Amino acid sequence: MKKILFVASECVPYLKTGGLADVVGALPKYINKDEFDVRVVLPNYKIIPEVLKEKMVYKLNFNMDLAWRNKYVGLFEIIEDGIHYYFIDNEFYFCGNTAYGNIYEDIEKFAYFSKAALSILPQIDFKPDIIHCHDWQTGLIPVYLKDIFSNNEFYLGIKSIMTIHNLKFQGVWDLKTVKDVTGLSDYYFTPDKLEAYGDANYLKGGITYADAVTTVSKTYAEEIKTSYYGEGLDGLMRARSNSLLGIVNGIDYEEYDPSKDPFIPFHYDSKNFRKEKSKNKRALQEELGLAVDPKKFMIGIVSRLTDQKGLDLIDCVIENICAEDTQLVIVGTGEGKYENLFRHYAWKYGDRVSANIYFSEEKAHKIYAACDAFLMPSLFEPCGLSQLISLRYGTVPIVRETGGLKDTVEPYDEFENTGTGFSFHNYNAHEMLSILNYAKNIYYNKKREWNKIVDRGMAKDYSWKTSALLYEELYQNMLS
Repeated sequence: MKKILFVASECVPYLKTGGLADVVGALPKYINKDEFDVRVVLPNYKIIPEVLKEKMVYKLNFNMDLAWRNKYVGLFEIIEDGIHYYFIDNEFYFCGNTAYGNIYEDIEKFAYFSKAALSILPQIDFKPDIIHCHDWQTGLIPVYLKDIFSNNEFYLGIKSIMTIHNLKFQGVWDLKTVKDVTGLSDYYFTPDKLEAYGDANYLKGGITYADAVTTVSKTYAEEIKTSYYGEGLDGLMRARSNSLLGIVNGIDYEEYDPSKDPFIPFHYDSKNFRKEKSKNKRALQEELGLAVDPKKFMIGIVSRLTDQKGLDLIDCVIENICAEDTQLVIVGTGEGKYENLFRHYAWKYGDRVSANIYFSEEKAHKIYAACDAFLMPSLFEPCGLSQLISLRYGTVPIVRETGGLKDTVEPYDEFENTGTGFSFHNYNAHEMLSILNYAKNIYYNKKREWNKIVDRGMAKDYSWKTSALLYEELYQNMLS
């Protein structure tokens, strides 16, 4: 049996700040248990909910060198659905009220975490064939495997994969501090290794030293080889293009299922959505104090309110979007300028705009179920999960053609009668507005066509099953 170790800084249900946690929480469950023994290593954050902490079983503790420091490493375990979750315990590093804090603290924290994740392996008698690392927080693991741990026979032959969930976040800090924290020699701090633009870069180290590099959609894998999307590492991505693979994320079809979702008032499926879905719209209109009219075109946005999500495009044409025949419902938090933008329009057009400036899983599910269309005009989007959830709920995505959005939303073609959503190419507010108006026109004037778009979207399978098979194939190829 092949052994795979996932190492990540977050994982559902223990801790979530973004899509990374969804991936690490779901993917191991879908990997074939007859062929692979998959285990997961996480930090034991103080902020993990108490009900989950109570399930943890103490395993062992030891002391470990981190450069010139001597550090305590405790280990706890939870076995859930046949998967071992290991939690690395150290109050000095993991007692904060957030998973991530100041970058200079995180630089030391995740050097410690990466080294501890490798150091526990002989102690628990688990030698993985592959260590699957996620994002910059684990970028030092492939480096350490080739360095400090390469003298130890136990670690010989262990391969590593570096998965990039968002290239924007790289774990960058000054060379002197990183040398001091990691204990790595000067040899590693050159432009072909960890050094980048005068600083040290954890993600660059991981990409350089990993045996394979993956990212979360085929289009994003191509985009990051260009200077526009490459965040300063496009040269390295081109250099590693033979080892670079894009595998689109899935969503958990148990959690996101409109036929039995506990958060939504009226359940429906692909057979009866024509009658039942609009009942959720009416319920949401009543709940949010919008004009109650199930025929009115309702657009949803569930998002971090940041520049990356294309909200400056919405800002540019929001007066036009909030037309009398349209309702707009937003859930999310982020930059003050966008929070206030939506609050202002909710105040100005109380019967058609609802700004929910907080995050609520329940409200998000209600929006997926109630809205006719879902708007995602992202500047860049490595994968994106909201458009996959929208398709599952029969809510037609309107997206910009970038990253995972381009890979998962097939644009509507009225001549061929194909497509699962609407998309626009250039990062341009008026191009977005015209495609929005086009979608609205189909909704109001060609309702049968609209329903067929919904049919095709709901028939797509973006569960983890498909993606898991591609990861299994990657693992097999690396080990054969």
